[in-house]
Amino acid sequence: MKNLFVIVLSLFFVKTYSQNTVPTKKTPSSYTKHGLTITDDYSWLENLQSPETTKWVEEENKITTSHLEEIKKKYNLEKKIKEYNKLRSASLPQKKEKYFYSVYYGDNDKTATIYYSKKIDDLPIELLSTDKVFKNKNVVLGSFSPSKSSALLAYVVSLDGSDRTQIRFMDINKKTNLKDSLTDVKFSGASWNLDFGIFYKKNTNVNKIAVDSTNQLYYHKIGTKQSEDKLIFDCTKTGGYFSFYTTRGLLIIIESNKDESVSNYYQVSLSDPDFTLSKFIDSETNGIKFLDYRENQIYFSSKEFEWGEIRSFNINNRKEETVIIPQIYSQLLVSSYFSDDYIFCRYKTIGKNYIRVYDPKGNFIRKFDTPNGFEFRIRYYDEATKNLYVTLNSYVYPTVNYKLNVETGEIIQYYNDYIRAKATIFPIDYFETKNITYKSRDNKDVPITIIHKKGMALDGNNPTLLKAYGGSGVVSSPYFSAGLLCFLEKGGVFAFAEIRGGGEKGLKWEKDGARFKKMNSFNDFIDAAEYLIKEKYTSPDKLAITGGSYGGLVVGVAMTKRPELFKVAVPEVGVFDMIKFSQYTVGRYHENEFGSPDNKNEFDNLYSFSPYHNIDEKINYPITLIITSENDDRVPPLHSFKFAARLQNRESQKNPIYIQTLSNSGHHGKTSTYEDHIKSDAEFYDFLLYHLNN
Repeated sequence: MKNLFVIVLSLFFVKTYSQNTVPTKKTPSSYTKHGLTITDDYSWLENLQSPETTKWVEEENKITTSHLEEIKKKYNLEKKIKEYNKLRSASLPQKKEKYFYSVYYGDNDKTATIYYSKKIDDLPIELLSTDKVFKNKNVVLGSFSPSKSSALLAYVVSLDGSDRTQIRFMDINKKTNLKDSLTDVKFSGASWNLDFGIFYKKNTNVNKIAVDSTNQLYYHKIGTKQSEDKLIFDCTKTGGYFSFYTTRGLLIIIESNKDESVSNYYQVSLSDPDFTLSKFIDSETNGIKFLDYRENQIYFSSKEFEWGEIRSFNINNRKEETVIIPQIYSQLLVSSYFSDDYIFCRYKTIGKNYIRVYDPKGNFIRKFDTPNGFEFRIRYYDEATKNLYVTLNSYVYPTVNYKLNVETGEIIQYYNDYIRAKATIFPIDYFETKNITYKSRDNKDVPITIIHKKGMALDGNNPTLLKAYGGSGVVSSPYFSAGLLCFLEKGGVFAFAEIRGGGEKGLKWEKDGARFKKMNSFNDFIDAAEYLIKEKYTSPDKLAITGGSYGGLVVGVAMTKRPELFKVAVPEVGVFDMIKFSQYTVGRYHENEFGSPDNKNEFDNLYSFSPYHNIDEKINYPITLIITSENDDRVPPLHSFKFAARLQNRESQKNPIYIQTLSNSGHHGKTSTYEDHIKSDAEFYDFLLYHLNN
C-alpha cells in the first residue's frame, strides 16, 4: 500500500510538471464549411469578456508569472540590459515643419515625453509629457504632427494599448493643451489643412474585435466639437480600404477594393471649403504607390516593376508618364526621400545597404555605402549645408549618427551637446555578422542574417534564436536590442531569415509567399532551421524560434509541422485559427495575403496549414511561450487562447506550454514605459537562456 502511494504521488508530480496547466474545459461546438465538419472544443474562449475566459486567463498568467520568477533565480538580464542601454548615444531628432522633435522615456515608469528644438544643435526642450497630461501608466504615444506653421501639434495616443486611439492638440508656442479631443480614431495619424484643422479616420465598431469598420474619413476644424466634424469620404458600402494624406495644398485619397487589385485616386483642394472630391485616376490595376507631389506632378512607384523605381505623371493627365529613376535589378528600392534639390533613394541587397542621390530629373549624383550589418535611416536634409543627416542601425551596435555631404561625399560622425560620444559596449569586431543565403527546398536563394561572437566554435551546441516575419511585403530592418546583445554575449546565435511573403527581394518575392503559395513562407522558415542545424550553428535541442504577428503565424506553422526541429517556440500575437481569421477585426484586409475561407480551394489551403487545426493529439510539441495582449484589436487574443488550450490539454504533451496575456496592452505588447520595455525584453531572453541551456 505504501509503495502504491509513492507511485501514485510520483505520477502526480510528473504530470503536474509536464502539463503545467490549469484545467481547461472542452465544450465541443461544430460547424460545417465546404462539406467539412469542424469540431472546436475551445470556441468558448472566443468570448473575451465572459467570466470563464477572464478566470482562465488569470490562472494561466499565474502559472506563467510563477515560472518566469523561478527563472530569475538563474537568469536575470534586467540589470545588464539597463547597463547596456546607458551606453547608447541619443539618436538624431526628426525634422517636422519648422522644428526638430525627439521622444524620450525616463529610467522609471514614466510614459513618453516629446522634446523639440528650433535647430538641430540646440538642447531639446520638453514640449509634452503624456505622463502629466493623462496620469495613466498605460498610455502609448503614437504619431504626432505639427501644423503647417508649427503653431499647433496634433498627437495620437492609445490609453490601453489598442489600435483605437485619441487625437489631442496643443499650442506649441504657449505649451498649453487645447480642449479639442477626438475619439474612436483608428489606423490614422493627423493630416493638417494648414493650421485650420486635420483629416483623420474614424472607427465605428461597438464590439472591438468585430470586423473592422474604419471606413470613414472626417475633417475636424480646430476649436469645434467632434460631433460637428465633416464626413469627407466613406467606403462602408464597398467594404474596401482607403489611405490619405495632405501635401502642397491637396488632400489625396486612395481607395482600394477588398483584394487591393483595383484602386481609385481622388484629389481635394484644401482651398475648397466644401472639400469636393475629384477623381483623377479611375480603376488603376498596377498598384501605384505615391511618393511625392509637386508642381502638378505625381511621383510614384508601380507594382509593374519588381525592384522599385520612380516615375511621374501630371495629375491632370495620367497618360503622360515619365521614368525618373529606373529599377536596378536585384537592388531593392526600400524608400525615397524628396528635397527641393535631390531625391535620396535607400536601397537594400544581400549584405549591403546604401543611399543613391539623384537630382530631380533622375541624374545620378553619388552613392553612400553602409558597413556590413548596418542600415541607413534618413532623418533630415539641410539645404544650406548640403548635409544629409542619417542614423546607422544594427542588431548589435547602438545607433550612430552621421552627416553625409552631398556635394563633397564627406562622411562625418555627428555629435552635439546632448548627442555625445560614448564608449562602445563591445569592440567593433567582437561579433560576426554574416549576410548570406541558404537554399530552400525548391532551390531558391533565401537571405539570412546570422550573428554570433567572432571565433565561436560551430559544434552544434550553441543556443540559437531563429526569427522571421514573412508577410504583406514587409522589408525587414536591423534594430538594436540590449536583450539580444546579452543573449549573444552569453554564447547565443541569432538568425533572421528573409523568407518569401516579405518584400526583401522585390514584389515577386512577396507574391511567392501569398495565397496558394503561402506555404513557401513556412517552408523557407523550416529550411532555415535545417540549414542552421546542418551547418552546426546549433541542434534541435538548442534551437528556439520566434516571430510576431505574421511571424507568430510562421512560428505556429513551423512548430506544428516540424516539432522535432525545435526546443523552444515563442510565437507573439499570432494568427492561429486560419478558418476564422477574417471574422475578426482587420482579418478581412488580409484575404489577399492568405486567401478567403469562403472560397473552397482557398479554404482547403488554409486548413492545410492552420496551426490550431493541425495540432496532432499524439505529438509532444516544443516548450512554448505564447505571448498575447488583452487589448489587441488587430490580432485578437482568442487565437492565442485557443492555441494554448489545445496544445496544453493533450496526454501526449510533456513539454510545458505557457501563455502570457499582457494587461492594458495591444498588438505591440507592453510598451508604454521604459520599465515595460526592459521587463519584456529581459523575460524573453531569460526564458530562452533557461530552456535552451537546460
